[in-house]
Amino acid sequence: MAETGFGIVGAGVIASFHARALAGISDARLLACTDVSRERSQSFAREYSCTSRDTLDDLLTDPAVDALIICTPSGLHLEPALAAAAAGKHLVVEKPLEITPERCDRIINAARENNVLLSGIFPSRFSDAALFIKTALDTGRFGRLTVLDAAVKWHRSEEYYAQAGWRGTWKLDGGGALMNQSIHAVDLLQWFSGGIAEVSAFSATLGHEGLEVEDTAAAAVRHRSGALGTITGTTASWPGWAKRIEISGTEGSAVLEDERITRWDFKESRPEDEAVLESIRSGGTGVGGAGDPTAIGFEGHRRQLSDFIAALEENREPLVNGDEARKAVAVITAIYESARKGKRITL
Repeated sequence: MAETGFGIVGAGVIASFHARALAGISDARLLACTDVSRERSQSFAREYSCTSRDTLDDLLTDPAVDALIICTPSGLHLEPALAAAAAGKHLVVEKPLEITPERCDRIINAARENNVLLSGIFPSRFSDAALFIKTALDTGRFGRLTVLDAAVKWHRSEEYYAQAGWRGTWKLDGGGALMNQSIHAVDLLQWFSGGIAEVSAFSATLGHEGLEVEDTAAAAVRHRSGALGTITGTTASWPGWAKRIEISGTEGSAVLEDERITRWDFKESRPEDEAVLESIRSGGTGVGGAGDPTAIGFEGHRRQLSDFIAALEENREPLVNGDEARKAVAVITAIYESARKGKRITL
């Protein structure tokens, strides 16, 4: 099986997760990286044994690079993605795919027009717990869904925002606690429920000085299934708790905290429930970035990148393609619009 050669654009914190994930995939190889800071690119290249390229064009003209992973600030995903697609490079784009649905659409269309694969990074979908819940939902175990809630009550310090000038800006971060931190929970919520139809929201900046964007937001949600619920996100909650998704239905209910199921209650039990119930009884904690953005693991990235490589080999769409990656962005921007206009927004 031939190796898939990868290049990384943007050598910041999240790029290291991709580099470590690729190192754990036998048929993948990180070949090169580039960054607006040549020093940062060269340091990253030394750490992860790849080649530092001075410019994006240098990276795109390398015939050994089959796919590009874009790890630039969120509002700077579009331009390198368009250039990569035009150069015939397959695309993996860190969350969010871009900061507006319209900018997401430009990336999606460019990938289609140039016949390259596109995947948006949502590693939470690949955890064992999330997949177990999704299977239960798809097989109807929950009955009719009634209430689905997502809560991300995290803490980020003033220093966190000061360390990188793009954080907490509309232009480059696309928003605050929702677009940057809570987007994984929003994506899981809409994936579990089958989509979100309508939102009504409030947002505020309550715990940080001089921040352009919200550090706290809350929305009432109507799902496409008819179920109701809420989305809450903040980076102003000390010390930060595990992200939490609650699913309630007429036949059963469950709670997911980070990557661990903490409640699993159904009218009718099944043999496969025992492993989940034993995990609940044993306690333990999930793996998340409630108080430290570097505390997350990279196993989800490894699984998603493995799926992307398999999609290339099997000539199919990756499990999280561009259309899937766009959905959470559409929900979050609708929440922002609702908070700004003071009215319900239909997606």
